[in-house]
Amino acid sequence: MPSPHTPPPVRLRLAARAESAVRSGHPWVFADSVRSASREGAVGDIAVIYDRRDKFLAAGLYDPGSPLRVRLVQWRSPAKIDGAFWRQRASECSGRRGAPGALPPETDGYRCINGESERFPGLVADRYGPVLVVKIYTLAWLPRWDEVEAALRETFAPQHLVLRFSRNIAPAARRDFGLAEGFAGPPGPPVVVFREAGLRFEAEVLHGQKTGFFLDQRENRLRAAGLAGGGEVLNAFSFSGGFSLHAAAAGARAVTDLDISRHALAAAERNFDLNRGLPDVAAARHETVQADAFAWLEEGGAGRRFDLVIVDPPSLARRARDRDAALAGYRRLARAAVRRVRPGGHLLLASCSAHVDRDAFFSLARAEVRGAECWTAGHAADHPAAFREADYLKAICFKVARAGA
Repeated sequence: MPSPHTPPPVRLRLAARAESAVRSGHPWVFADSVRSASREGAVGDIAVIYDRRDKFLAAGLYDPGSPLRVRLVQWRSPAKIDGAFWRQRASECSGRRGAPGALPPETDGYRCINGESERFPGLVADRYGPVLVVKIYTLAWLPRWDEVEAALRETFAPQHLVLRFSRNIAPAARRDFGLAEGFAGPPGPPVVVFREAGLRFEAEVLHGQKTGFFLDQRENRLRAAGLAGGGEVLNAFSFSGGFSLHAAAAGARAVTDLDISRHALAAAERNFDLNRGLPDVAAARHETVQADAFAWLEEGGAGRRFDLVIVDPPSLARRARDRDAALAGYRRLARAAVRRVRPGGHLLLASCSAHVDRDAFFSLARAEVRGAECWTAGHAADHPAAFREADYLKAICFKVARAGA
């Protein structure tokens, strides 16, 4: 029996289709699929779901004010969801990162917990050297933060922990639970230097995009670097220059970062400065161009061409209804970018739009680029995608037969 201070679980029954989705392991229950509830429930309560035969299906975190009513954390058999439960989950995540080949050598910047795909729905945790940055996307975690924080500190042992929230969690809601953005516990530096395959990068852990850096493209940065030796590289939508720095370290003769953000380009310059002690980085000519990448690829740069062109835009489809417009944008980028590649050079096209599936993206790229397909890629080991909606990252690389093909 629950203690007087712990409310009983909210017992739910679902529509048949939703019940089937839960049985298959899908982690979300939407409000319009709930047919009955044993009580009203509060944010962060445990919700339990039973099928029509009164058999336990799953349990999760309840949010009565959200269209995404329950984020599931446990399937098939009941479990006590408390601090020990989260410690076990966090330990499992840590073990996967420690498996052989999960991370490159000399890497201390990586995702420790990847949300729903690792049964921490609406929560991600990224390590940058001594700092763990936790970002929360649902109110349901707020009343449980103390037990979750304890589990994360015990498992990952960071020197500093930063708590961040998505924009849908209002400051007033955070204050209701005594929480604020920033360092939880002893403060640390707002910018942290970490290593990725031996290279040094900075992460803006308090105010940078995502949790401070785009960790999810690490493996693609390493793959692209293998094509860069001796050549000239264009990194469109470069942000803080991750692809460019890896290319320079692999022997690229020159690298150009193209981004509309002066702040991003300044971060790229600082990342290069952090690695000037490496001979190949010191020898590479590094140029930054502040411009709209669409326009520059189509009309700018006096028709310059490169041996390797990387096009990694931000998401072009924030919502499902943006899909067609996003596909048109990717088509426009592919057509413009291929004209920037010297004959025999390489083109890497990437997408982080979850609402554009990989088959559609790859088909579009293959239709627009004439040349040999080198490889395709999805999620890295520290960014697992366990269900369809989580599968957002894809990249495809070509050796281009001739410019403008």
